[in-house]
Amino acid sequence: MRTEQPKMIYLKDYQAPDYLIDETHLTFELFEDHTLVHAQLVMRRNPARGAGLPPLVLDGQELELLSLSLDGKTLEEGDYQLSDSHLSLQPAGDSFVIDSSVRIHPESNTALEGLYKSGSMFCTQCEAEGFRKITYYLDRPDVMSKFTTTVSAEQHKYPVLLSNGNPIASGPEDGGRHWATWEDPFMKPAYLFALVAGDLWAIEDTFETMSQREVALRIYVEPENIDKCQHAMDSLKKSMRWDEEVYGREYDLDIFMIVAVNDFNMGAMENKGLNIFNSSCVLAKADTATDAAHQRVEGVVAHEYFHNWSGNRVTCRDWFQLSLKEGFTVYRDAEFSADMNSRTVKRIEDVAYLRTHQFAEDAGPMAHAVRPDSFIEISNFYTLTVYEKGSEVVRMLHTLLGNEGFRKGSDLYFERHDGQAVTCDDFIKAMEDANGADFTQFKRWYSQAGTPRLQVSEAYDAAAKTYTLTFRQSCPPTPGQTEKLPFVIPVELGLLGAQGQALTLKLAGEGAARGESTVIAVTEAEQSFTFVDVAEQPLPSLLRGLSAPVKLSFPYNRDQLMFLMQHDADGFNRWEAGQQLSVQVLQEVIGQHQSGAALALDQRLVTAFETLLTDDSLDQAMVAEMLSLPSEAYLTEISEVADVDAIHTAREFARNELATALYAPLWRRYQQNREVSRNSEYVAQAEHFARRSLQNIALSYLMLTGKPEVLAACLEQYDACDNMTERLTALAVLVNSGFEAEKAKALAAFAEHFKDNPLVMDQWFSVQAASALPGGLGRVKALMEHPAFTLKNPNKVRALIGAFAGQNLVNFHSADGSGYRFLADLVITLNGFNPQIASRQLAPLTRWRKYDASRQALMKAELERILASGELSSDVYEVVSKSLA
Repeated sequence: MRTEQPKMIYLKDYQAPDYLIDETHLTFELFEDHTLVHAQLVMRRNPARGAGLPPLVLDGQELELLSLSLDGKTLEEGDYQLSDSHLSLQPAGDSFVIDSSVRIHPESNTALEGLYKSGSMFCTQCEAEGFRKITYYLDRPDVMSKFTTTVSAEQHKYPVLLSNGNPIASGPEDGGRHWATWEDPFMKPAYLFALVAGDLWAIEDTFETMSQREVALRIYVEPENIDKCQHAMDSLKKSMRWDEEVYGREYDLDIFMIVAVNDFNMGAMENKGLNIFNSSCVLAKADTATDAAHQRVEGVVAHEYFHNWSGNRVTCRDWFQLSLKEGFTVYRDAEFSADMNSRTVKRIEDVAYLRTHQFAEDAGPMAHAVRPDSFIEISNFYTLTVYEKGSEVVRMLHTLLGNEGFRKGSDLYFERHDGQAVTCDDFIKAMEDANGADFTQFKRWYSQAGTPRLQVSEAYDAAAKTYTLTFRQSCPPTPGQTEKLPFVIPVELGLLGAQGQALTLKLAGEGAARGESTVIAVTEAEQSFTFVDVAEQPLPSLLRGLSAPVKLSFPYNRDQLMFLMQHDADGFNRWEAGQQLSVQVLQEVIGQHQSGAALALDQRLVTAFETLLTDDSLDQAMVAEMLSLPSEAYLTEISEVADVDAIHTAREFARNELATALYAPLWRRYQQNREVSRNSEYVAQAEHFARRSLQNIALSYLMLTGKPEVLAACLEQYDACDNMTERLTALAVLVNSGFEAEKAKALAAFAEHFKDNPLVMDQWFSVQAASALPGGLGRVKALMEHPAFTLKNPNKVRALIGAFAGQNLVNFHSADGSGYRFLADLVITLNGFNPQIASRQLAPLTRWRKYDASRQALMKAELERILASGELSSDVYEVVSKSLA
């Protein structure tokens, strides 16, 4: 903890390291009340830094130095300088060896960085700067070394000893202890180091690579979870095959391991050969994990595996380049998930999340470029901008280059930079060189913050049979950036005729037609494109698949949106038209509420939804997505000044009106799908996900009617289903209903049945925390006293506190400010023992400018109270100070 103002770090100040570490030899002696770490670093002067021998400055935090030697000579206190964060000494030559021994305390490490204990297991989390809490080191991603690691521990308590690479030796020790040595033949930075020791069980499998090498696969878990690993193993094997087929990337070690850990600040970590996962991203079984959880496990397993190349074999030079590995890998895992499931539905889910959360980040005080130019605490930049928007930037490159061009670029990138720590510019250069392209202007996506706005107007000349689209792009100012230059915005589009048919596209001045869908690149502040041989006034289908992460504005009326919902050949844009129609209708109801008028729902929305429900030929997952009204969070994000109460009232009114008007088709689809579910076993595959998703959204509407037959159906689903997807939905709609006796009985039964399963109890917490019924804060405070809840576990904090503040907007934004005070108190408490989780809970308060004057004042006061609360971590200080700036 620090009382002084933390220091800003700037990309422009980057300098290569003065020294390099060729070999790192580590020995860990694990005990219950401390751990000894012995490190030998084989070092040399970095030839890129010129002549001379500057002092060597190693990073180190919370370490007790026991001994230190240079080239075999023991150093005394006067031979080096020690501070809270660094160890400095003077090398005598260009090449040298440093040996050190330190004592650390994993058993009391509540920040969950470096080496710590999760339950009875030792584990590590070193990204971004956790390795400095293990030993003195050059803890930066551009210092890459070969690691050999020996772990020693009591054999009875810790029979499994794991680290990076391949196992090379093991044996017994005196006193009931044993040891194991692991060697990683690939150069890696310290942030990719991993160690695990525990009483773990494993499921095992093998994978034959495209060059016929056999790789051993193991997933390690605590014994009670051994039956929940098969889905993750299946996902891993699919990921390995997909990466070979789509990117030509083969796994390189003899063994690949995953370990599930209950206490983890993030989702998972791609440590070379030994991926450490939050247990929520590994464990999946029909009766304890929902369809969404199964899909999340599949996606996260793929993401971390894909990092073996896009992050490990080629890593980032400095933390400003974080999106180099994360944006690229998020894109890769999204494409994998699209291939494994419904491509359209995957894109809808990703875009809905991007617009609701990343666009809000772009519009807030923490707005930053995909490649930031400064930070105080790097942990705060594991953001949606770096990950999700970074992925969109890679997606745009793919859109501009096509499959073949993008593959050529990625092949060149991996070939050129294998074993190196590089930059976003190096990635773009490989794409350019492989395709003879110039992406100089495109690189503004990496350096300019904010969400661009794209206004589009049309002009049709019936006599000349020409149709012109004019695009005007702009980007609002963001912190530190007032002027924005034009981006390269790829716009995928099509034109529809009066009968809904796709028109052939031919641009003026081009000899050949482009087919029925094309991509144009908008590169100027204002730019027009004219299509020729257009025989009738068309309706444009713009920005298909959200081909760029921008806010599109085109003057569609509601009839045109209904037409696109029915006829657009692009599935994503059919959903998009439905969302725009819903937004227009809901904004009208919000206005009615604000003016005190009687609420009335445009019947065109009812008609559109009825058409979806009665067309049995449509993809059920797609129908479920299209029946989902825009969330309150999204309606808040697109509001100039968000009226929380009006948004909630309008959306609930619309849901009730739709439920009443569409009762018959909703009931029919529910009964059809529930009958199939009742008579078939659970399968974690796309068509089954689709059936259950439509069944469950139908039930969520039907329960709003309060009809006794719907309550009976809900209780039957809760009691008789064989999977968590159906059970949790039944519980959630009960929790949000007025059936108090049935609700209380179901909640008690659920908690009793699953009390020994932490991940399922997290879902139980979230369902109650997200309930918009009055009294939300009181329920959350009561749940904090439940024996299954602890602030020390990040998953519990996210499940209860995060769900309340992030999803239950009408209760969190209570006009008396009680929700804000509650969250500020929690942040102050969490700051004392887990700064990363504390800073990540702050996001709802940082968006105070979005609300009315009264709420602004209340939210701002809580931020000021946090700032004045005492010793703030750099994580929390950065977010709060920027929010108030």
